[in-house]
Parts: sequence; C-alpha cells; structure tokens
Amino acid sequence: MAATEPAAGDDSLYVLTACLLTPARFPSVLGDDYPAACAALGLEPYEEGYGLVFGQDGLGARWTVVIDDVSLVAVAIASWDCGMAYDLSPDETSVVAGLPGWPLPVATRAPGVPEPHDPEPEEGDPAPLVPPTGDVWGPAQRRLGADEVALHWDEWRRRLDSRPAPGPEADAAPDAGPDPYTGVGRALAELRGYLEEPPPVGRVRSGFADGDARTLRADGPGWSLVGRPGDMAFVLLDELPREVLPVTLGPQLPALLEGLDAIAVRPS
Repeated sequence: MAATEPAAGDDSLYVLTACLLTPARFPSVLGDDYPAACAALGLEPYEEGYGLVFGQDGLGARWTVVIDDVSLVAVAIASWDCGMAYDLSPDETSVVAGLPGWPLPVATRAPGVPEPHDPEPEEGDPAPLVPPTGDVWGPAQRRLGADEVALHWDEWRRRLDSRPAPGPEADAAPDAGPDPYTGVGRALAELRGYLEEPPPVGRVRSGFADGDARTLRADGPGWSLVGRPGDMAFVLLDELPREVLPVTLGPQLPALLEGLDAIAVRPS
C-alpha cells in the first residue's frame, strides 16, 4: 500500500493506509455525524468529502494527510480490499491539510525509517491526533463498538437467537432492566425525532449487507444504534460501558427502521 519510499530526512510520505471522510462514510471515532467528524480535524464539511491518507515521513513521524481527491482514495481502498496492490500517490495540488499523528490505529509501519512517533511540534502546530484508548469508555469507544456490531451482525444475531424466548414483543429488550430500558427508550425517541426533523448529515447512514439487506448506523448524544430494516436493532449507551442491548421486534420498530433507512445517507 506504500506510495513512495522516502529517503531519511526528506518530506515525502510513505503511505500506509487510507480511509474516506464523506457524509456517508467517515471514521465514527471522530464524531456522531459528518460535520462533527470534519470539525474534529479542523475541516469544513464539504459535500464532496475528503480522503484521509495515513503515513510516515522520512524520519518516521506519523502524519494524516487530507486530500480532496476522494475518487483516488476510494479506488485505492477498493483495490486493497480485493487484495490488489495500488500505488496511492496523491498529487500535491489535492492536499488540503497535513495533520500530525493518526486519529485511528495503524497496524503497519514503513520499512527503513524509525518507529512511528509524533513529529516534533513547531509553534502554532495543532496537538497530534491520537487513536482512542481501550481502557476507558466514552462516545468514541461507544461508536467504535457499534461499528463492530455492524461488522459482525450475524454473530450478534446468532447470540440473540440462542437465548431463551423473551416473551411478549417489545421495542426494547425486556430483560435489560429499568436503567438500560430508560437509555434505550431515550435513543428510540430521539430517532423518531429524526424522522420529523432531519438530523445533521451522516447522523444516520445505510450501508450494504448480505444479500439485499442493509445495515443502519445511527448516533446521537450518548447512544449508538445498529439495525437492519425488517429485522431488529442493537443499542449501545455511554452510561453502560461495553453493553450491547438488543431491541426486539415490536409494533413500532419496523416502521422506525424503514423510516430511518429512507432518510439515511448512502454511499454513492
């Protein structure tokens, strides 16, 4: 995935990986919606979006390079996902910003340069970007947890199917207890509000899943939801660290998920 192999000490970037920052697809660790994710990086929330390129310079320092050539990054990611090599070499004219550090963990490192580290700060430089830690629980960890549930939906669904029958249908897990039920109910109420007054762009996103299914990701203050129209949903809450709460099919949930899917931002 490397674009260049810079000589030690020069300003070239050894590209390690990349991701998209668009209304339909952005690192949820950065915020509940697209404008919030852009604000976390000091960017304007342009409709076309950005590509985020993660790499090291010739001294090994971590850099996040923001470019406006979204198509270039999208092609690179698609190629890498298929196991194909792709030389991601952004043109200098497409560079919007160079930010110290990485907002996401990057497993690889550039060969022939020092270990990844934050660059030496200069006067006026922003603080280096750092990935969230796993030893605390907060909005970033909650959103990342919801991403994992979406990625492994079938596994979470099987876990629920293997549990004893919960009894009458409801719009929240009947065995969640009064405090979790309050949190889930609050999330569902705010989601219903999204249908009446559209939230910030990217607050509700719909992506491809197995077959004809789609996976919904929605976020709000203190909660995240993962659902599939025609099926069920899971909710994660800030006040319940690492708990994944099932929302079973009741009389209101199907219409809510269908309505959210209708207003969701979708990848182009």
